[in-house]
Amino acid sequence: MSKFRVVVLRGGPSSEHEVSLKTGESVLKHIRRDKYSVSDVVISKAGDWLYNGVKVDPEEMLKQHDVVFNALHGEYGEDGQIQAFLDRIGIPYTGSRAHASAVAMDKVSTKRLVYPLSGVKEQEFMVIKQGDRDVIEQRFKEVKRRFKPPYIVKLANKGSSVGLKLARGHQEALDHILSWIKEGPILIEEYIQGVEATCGVVENLRGERLYALPVVEIRPKGELFDYEAKYSGETQEICPSTFSKKIQEIIQNAAVEVHRKLGLRHYSRSDFIVAPDGIYFLEVNTLPGLTPQSLLPKSLAAIGVSFEEFVDHLIGLALGE
Repeated sequence: MSKFRVVVLRGGPSSEHEVSLKTGESVLKHIRRDKYSVSDVVISKAGDWLYNGVKVDPEEMLKQHDVVFNALHGEYGEDGQIQAFLDRIGIPYTGSRAHASAVAMDKVSTKRLVYPLSGVKEQEFMVIKQGDRDVIEQRFKEVKRRFKPPYIVKLANKGSSVGLKLARGHQEALDHILSWIKEGPILIEEYIQGVEATCGVVENLRGERLYALPVVEIRPKGELFDYEAKYSGETQEICPSTFSKKIQEIIQNAAVEVHRKLGLRHYSRSDFIVAPDGIYFLEVNTLPGLTPQSLLPKSLAAIGVSFEEFVDHLIGLALGE
């Protein structure tokens, strides 16, 4: 019996290049070699496709394979661009399709589409788009009228908490906005003080169409679960969480609802804040990190699903589409 030919696609031109390399490395380590013939393809930061270190034509190379395991993160890999390219070629791939990926990568579009969420509160937010300083400052006055600091300031179309700051006052927030505005729209949210939580959803697992994994409780050393906290190894990640059964059920149901409302595919991971006054939805990840420090593998391990089983399951989902 011939083996399925799998491309593990990692790297990419995004700010999450290094994390993607590690996700792909984990997949390569745990993929079943008895079942799959595996090719490791790295996309450089410059956008070159490297097969065993040699630059190749992407379309010609992909046509020699059966399926892509998309281990990319951030721009290009997670925003619908690579998905549209693979759709055009006609090769199956893991993760959400192009349109759903593009919508979910945009934090503002996501918020507007997922609410209302059962049992979940909506935090105040506003968006500031590119413009001259006067236009930006005028828009920021509306933020000041709507809600008070501290603020969370972040790039609206980046993943993995890249471009995320806590601003305690108006001037600090405005300074962050002005320094980042050339990179894209800026999302300003009210700061919700509480405990961060995340919940993965996997399709067709254990007989359930959308299976909610155990909730992971996140306790960083600092105030924010930002890029540094995610990959420093110093954040306390508790799974199963210590939240009440009711809170865990609300989060799990909401994660499933987000996955369904956005039309996501195969798997996703939604982030929340558990505050004294309720639960707030933050964002969704359509290609969650799969590094040894990542959250999804921890929640899979908590229910006895090995990483090897999970990788095999995702490839099976992609081939079955």
